[in-house]
Amino acid sequence: MIVKGLSSVVECSEQKNLGEMPMSRLKSFFSRNSHQGGVTNPITLVRSYIGRIRSFRTSNPVAVNYAIDGLLVIGALNLAGATNNIFAQRLGAGDFHLTMLQFLPQMINLIILIPIGLFADSLKNKVRLVSGAMVCSSFLFMVVAGLAFAFEQPLYLFLIFMAIANASNMVYNISWLGFFPEVVESHKRNMVLTLRSRVSIMISLFMPIISGSILASIPSEEGKILAHQVFYAIIALMLLANAFHLRKLKAIDPAPPKKIRLAEIKKAASRLRKNKPFILFAGVILFFHISWHMDWTLYFIGQANYLHMNEFLLSLTAVGSTLGQLITLKFWSKRNQKLGVEKPLTFGILGLSLCPIAIIVATLMPLSISPAVFLGIHVFAMLFFATIGLNLFQCLMPVLDEEYRSFSVSVYTCLITISNAVMPVVGVAIYRGLGGDVTALRISFAIVFVMRIIAAGLWWLRVKKSSSSAINAEQ
Repeated sequence: MIVKGLSSVVECSEQKNLGEMPMSRLKSFFSRNSHQGGVTNPITLVRSYIGRIRSFRTSNPVAVNYAIDGLLVIGALNLAGATNNIFAQRLGAGDFHLTMLQFLPQMINLIILIPIGLFADSLKNKVRLVSGAMVCSSFLFMVVAGLAFAFEQPLYLFLIFMAIANASNMVYNISWLGFFPEVVESHKRNMVLTLRSRVSIMISLFMPIISGSILASIPSEEGKILAHQVFYAIIALMLLANAFHLRKLKAIDPAPPKKIRLAEIKKAASRLRKNKPFILFAGVILFFHISWHMDWTLYFIGQANYLHMNEFLLSLTAVGSTLGQLITLKFWSKRNQKLGVEKPLTFGILGLSLCPIAIIVATLMPLSISPAVFLGIHVFAMLFFATIGLNLFQCLMPVLDEEYRSFSVSVYTCLITISNAVMPVVGVAIYRGLGGDVTALRISFAIVFVMRIIAAGLWWLRVKKSSSSAINAEQ
């Protein structure tokens, strides 16, 4: 699967301009033309594939290294996401504990975001912080792997260690975002991120299915808990492997380190306040995230309580979302090359506007067909979703302050984290305030729909303003 992802990304890259492999070789990267007497020779075919993979890795080492990073870290975190809530319930968690499992990490992240951004900007070599965060996360997940057998009441320790592990992952995210522009040249970023996204999406598709199938096949509760422990040990090993792998990445345009002192903090804050492109970008994208996060809990309420979707249908929703992104990633990558990364993002925001429509329309249908109607509209909406993960970061990079890149990323992430923590609660409060019935649900999703349309309009106006400014600058 990873090999197939490499092929797709290679085909969509502007290789002639980048001085990489000839287009004729790219188009035949995985062609099945190795025959003997008209019959495919499997051994020759495999050798041919391996040779071509090695050739691609030689020509694009940074892209492949970031793809491996995505495979390991996204695979590990998806496995954790698929098992955390279920494992907590098996340790005795109730609704309050499950809420804390989501809430505590957000609060810790808000505390550490700005200091971590300042600390990252003070480092001459950010890769040490990126890989160090992975080592810390690996250790914490290994501790979690032994909790159920080391303590009689492990639930609260599980919540604490998971919150700290999430904070360590946030350190990785902030330092990764600050380090990436130092490693990858601007004209190669779309190709590198497309490859990493394709590999990440594929591993995200299989991890929940594999873990769920394993757990479903184990009859005893003790056996299921043991399986969870093994999952966490695997997660720890994947993150540790990624920590060593990240050492291969070298900065080609490192930002000069900044000393952590009050005058430097004031200067960073002052420059950020005067960075109008960043403020405009952050304001529009924050409004988009507010409209996005608002229905996160409502979406599940609609699926479970009103469409009566069981575990199988809920898993189909997740699989459909992943497949929708996977099959359109190459298409959107090509649109990025043709149109730039800002305009296609508009379609991603508009696509997400169809998600509330999926719930509204499905709840108006007979229950016998409502899940199928919902899945159809939802999967169609996900055909546009790949632009969110692929383009949003690329749109952010040009508006970051070059001297205080990690600090700017921390402020931006802090705003998004606040939205992530607050808006799902606000969405549920609106739903309950309107009566807590199916009509209230439809009105709530209608509000979300209008907000996302407004967000798409604001982003399009921002793109137009950015284009006009660029034209004026050239003149």
